[in-house]
Amino acid sequence: MALFSNKSVLVLGGSRGIGAAIVRRFATEGASVVFSYAGSQAAAEQLAKETGSRAVMADSADRDAVTELVRSAGPLDVLVVNAGVAIFGDARELDSGDIDHLFRINIHAPYHAAVEAARQMQNGGRIIVIGSVNGDRMPIPGLAAYAVSKSALQGLARGLARDFGPQGITVNIVQPGPVDTDMNPAEGPMKALMHSFMAIQRHGKPEEVAGMVAWLAGPEASFVTGAMHTIDGGFGA
Repeated sequence: MALFSNKSVLVLGGSRGIGAAIVRRFATEGASVVFSYAGSQAAAEQLAKETGSRAVMADSADRDAVTELVRSAGPLDVLVVNAGVAIFGDARELDSGDIDHLFRINIHAPYHAAVEAARQMQNGGRIIVIGSVNGDRMPIPGLAAYAVSKSALQGLARGLARDFGPQGITVNIVQPGPVDTDMNPAEGPMKALMHSFMAIQRHGKPEEVAGMVAWLAGPEASFVTGAMHTIDGGFGA
């Protein structure tokens, strides 16, 4: 029997990159998967067709849309929050509205989605948020707001793990380093700089991150909560 047979999984931000790999992993393991997307409708529809999952358009910057999607999904076994954005530039020059938008997606959405999911989850539920090694280390200028948002997730995990622990619900953060996606291609202009910080000098694969997510969602991780799980090739070592 597949590991996640008869399990209900919601992935926020699942149409591309790491999110798509997570959707594929859970679907392959027998789960009933719903995932959200914002601007990649064609990719979302293709992924849904390929995996037998269901794609739902939802803006992760809209708190009401996020909570309604989680609520309408019913009692979940697993919630994965992958949706996120990055803004690069000198903090003194970036638009404050753009920064607020980043915080709504990267901080507010994971918090409100996790709280809403926990209201319906049964004992043994899993909440997993995709953070970043930049929550621990920011070795280059221009990504201060992004680093703030990923560090905030660490407090989210520690605090909500305490709140939800009595229900047997775990809360964990997965912190990838450079991963080969459309947003950060392995052959992109930052390749040499990023690899110079790393012990394993290559980009990670989305499937490797999905593997860690699947482990945290599985039975072997029932005693793991309130923790950060870094998968970065030694970027932060």
